[in-house]
Amino acid sequence: MNIELLENVCTGYRLLDSGNRRKLEQFGNVRIVRSEPKAWWKPTLSDAEWRAAVAVHEDDGPREGAWRFRGGRAPEPWTLKFRDAFALQLRFMDRSKQIGVFPEQSPHWDFVLNNPVPAGALPRRLLNLFGYTGAASLAAARAGWHVAHVDASKPAVAWGRRNQEISGLADAPIRWILEDAVKFCAREARRGNTYEAILLDPPAFGRGPGGELWKVERDLPPLLEVCRELLSPRASLMILTLYTIDASSLLCRNLIEATTAKLPGGNVTFGELATRESSPAARLLPLSLWAKWTR
Repeated sequence: MNIELLENVCTGYRLLDSGNRRKLEQFGNVRIVRSEPKAWWKPTLSDAEWRAAVAVHEDDGPREGAWRFRGGRAPEPWTLKFRDAFALQLRFMDRSKQIGVFPEQSPHWDFVLNNPVPAGALPRRLLNLFGYTGAASLAAARAGWHVAHVDASKPAVAWGRRNQEISGLADAPIRWILEDAVKFCAREARRGNTYEAILLDPPAFGRGPGGELWKVERDLPPLLEVCRELLSPRASLMILTLYTIDASSLLCRNLIEATTAKLPGGNVTFGELATRESSPAARLLPLSLWAKWTR
């Protein structure tokens, strides 16, 4: 039983440096600075390298902070490609330090792409909860899955649809569902619907489209109870990632094992997602916890 470290494999993205609870990143040709609570050490690169960023997110602004742009204007939206599988539009948003992608999740995208639905097999359904702008959904669609993508954010769902278009996957079987994940899963269970794969990437805290309050430590365990009902007898994949600093990879493993216990066979792996700096220090920045069940 070993904790497995998965490193970012998203080409077009680089973690240039980190430290003082911040990170210096480059997405394509766009260099930015954002807060990073897990970067407790000192930066390696010079102040001049950090000042070369075109955008800096200041966390002490209104609500979730604010962006400060060199020259006073935000760069136009740009595109980040993952392999030859799909593309993601990136852009700066008010009141959020996120720009449309979590590159550290790329090992999971790779796993889905490298394990496609066999040609001629019965249709297989994948449920992507808290799907954000759709990277995992696009990877699954490219790999032959019929995807149900659920997110409570109207802008995120619209963003995902746009990513589907620019990826050349307009005809792929993806349902974009704007709804609270808990309510959607409860309704699917009542209807007797099942899935052969479930992906979950819940936030530590959030609100649904109807103002529903989400707290991961309170709401994730009962959601997983419902997910147990949604796994079909033919299920082959379940992935859980957690960003909350109070959790651990062992906690992720225990939750996944309990959720898949009724299904015979299968294997659970677990660990951390991390990104290695391109600085001389070449440090690994830990970013997320994960557990995966396969069979």
